[in-house]
Amino acid sequence: MEFFKATSHVGFMDKRKFAVVFSVVLSLVCLVSVFTKGFNFGIDFTGGTLIEVAYPEAADLNAVRGALAGDFSDAQVQHFGSARDVLIRIAPRDESSAALSERVLQALKAGPAGVEMRRIEFVGPQVGQELAEKGGLAITYALLGILIYVALRFEYRFAIGAIVATVHDVIVTIGIFSLFQIEFDVTVLAAVLAVIGYSLNDTIVVFDRIRENFRRIRKATPTEVIDASINETLSRTIMTSVATLLVVVAMYFFGGKVIHGFSLALIIGIFIGTFSSIYVASATVLALGLSKADLMPVKKEGAEVDSTP
Repeated sequence: MEFFKATSHVGFMDKRKFAVVFSVVLSLVCLVSVFTKGFNFGIDFTGGTLIEVAYPEAADLNAVRGALAGDFSDAQVQHFGSARDVLIRIAPRDESSAALSERVLQALKAGPAGVEMRRIEFVGPQVGQELAEKGGLAITYALLGILIYVALRFEYRFAIGAIVATVHDVIVTIGIFSLFQIEFDVTVLAAVLAVIGYSLNDTIVVFDRIRENFRRIRKATPTEVIDASINETLSRTIMTSVATLLVVVAMYFFGGKVIHGFSLALIIGIFIGTFSSIYVASATVLALGLSKADLMPVKKEGAEVDSTP
């Protein structure tokens, strides 16, 4: 960490115009994709059929997926409760539950032996619509809470900067899922909420140092103070991002298909959240005209009189 503090003197704010242009273009591309292409929603949002089966021994999920690869290539397969129980999710189809379950059972018999049907349940699209609405409300409430918290702890310019950066991260993360039509399910929604928390935490660290340096460094412009603050927290930002990425990348490659969307959303969010903490949030605060006078403690009237003996 001392290495970064001793050698890092990057003029981040000198490059803020290029960063802002990049962020605006990327956000617009993502927004256009969201409103034109929409999302490739998973069964959690679209509805479908849930089928629970059991095996006499621990089931190999790859073998189960292979057995379903013919007619049910879009099926989601995961363990349910124990290694012997498997939950299969199938997108809506124009056939009865009885006929669908029979076809699934016949396909599974080509895989691991001893499969037994436990239950079959239809999930209507109404449930998915309600889930989507509640997910949108959860993101809205999270952003509102951030706005109030940062405004009370710091100053309203910091609150606006934090919200702009967080909204930017959410738009880019979900926009990439829309742009490449990657399946968007409830685990991805959970990852987006986690990205909001991660991005805010990184932004708060930078803001804390900016506030401290505005009060400590007397002869410096706002741009120089913000650059110094970002450089001083750069080692912490890099180490936190790298350590988190190591875990999330391991989850993506070794965690199985079920959490691919979740881990991919986190990977995108970590990269874009680190970028926005340095450029989007800080550049917004600078553009709003933050100065030393805005952060100096307010002296109470009569304080000097009360302190005299």
